Amino acid sequence: MKAAPFEYVRPQSVDEACICLAADADAMIIAGGQTLVPMMAMRLARPSRLVDITRIPELHGIRDDGTAIAVGAGTRQVTAANDCSIAGSVPLLAAALPWVGHAATRNRGTIGGSVANADPAAEIPLVLVTLKGSVVLRRPAGSRIVAAQEFFIGPMMTVITPATCIIEVRFPVWSASLIGVGFQEISARRSDFALVSAAAQVALDDSGRCVACALGIGGASAVPQRLDAAADALVGSRLSDDEIGQAVRAAVDTIEIMTSSHASDGYRRRAAAVLGTRALAEARDHAIQCAAGPVQ
Repeated sequence: MKAAPFEYVRPQSVDEACICLAADADAMIIAGGQTLVPMMAMRLARPSRLVDITRIPELHGIRDDGTAIAVGAGTRQVTAANDCSIAGSVPLLAAALPWVGHAATRNRGTIGGSVANADPAAEIPLVLVTLKGSVVLRRPAGSRIVAAQEFFIGPMMTVITPATCIIEVRFPVWSASLIGVGFQEISARRSDFALVSAAAQVALDDSGRCVACALGIGGASAVPQRLDAAADALVGSRLSDDEIGQAVRAAVDTIEIMTSSHASDGYRRRAAAVLGTRALAEARDHAIQCAAGPVQ
């Protein structure tokens, strides 16, 4: 099939893009187009106008403001994957990005596009929720910052309103020195949509005790879930396998799991517990390895 007819506009600024969106209730933003274009080809999406934000300069770039790494919404995923500041300050995002689609889609896909699409199985939204990140939105009346936990409200659903676009995605930077990360995912085939995924980040003190912990589960629920109960239970522990397993299983039992033709709710719950445990163990081992220093 081919896309239904549509008007195409290329604004030169974010404010102009917002005006274009406000003028047409059926207008949609296009950046990387890795999700929207196939949906249009199948006529699952039929925008009357495409607002191309690809060349708006203020939507590109990665900057460190001391407390967070701010990624412009139009920044390509491949750019973020190769950025030194992300590798050094947001290692969990760096660990997750290779799991996003295929290399070809990462070359075109954008950070803001993945967040705006709000696929429950998407890796970037999972990292954003796990780290308690935020999304900066712009509309003609001005900008506002929305916490990631409040931004995603359902499958492919966010708090974005007409005439609004994402201008920046903010990933918090942990101040601890011994940080380890883990990312686990299961899918029918490599690079397919995740049936379940898990993202974990921990910080250890000099004695090896956990001083900070974050765990998130994706794909299992309507939106990415941050398992604060598991993280809180593990702070102060040495993150033994038994401690991790007990904390994760207890927290996963409280999640409202969704079912589909691809995986039952029972399968997803078991997979969430297993992958969450593996991700935390991976993060612990990564932190210990960082403390030991590079292998000679």
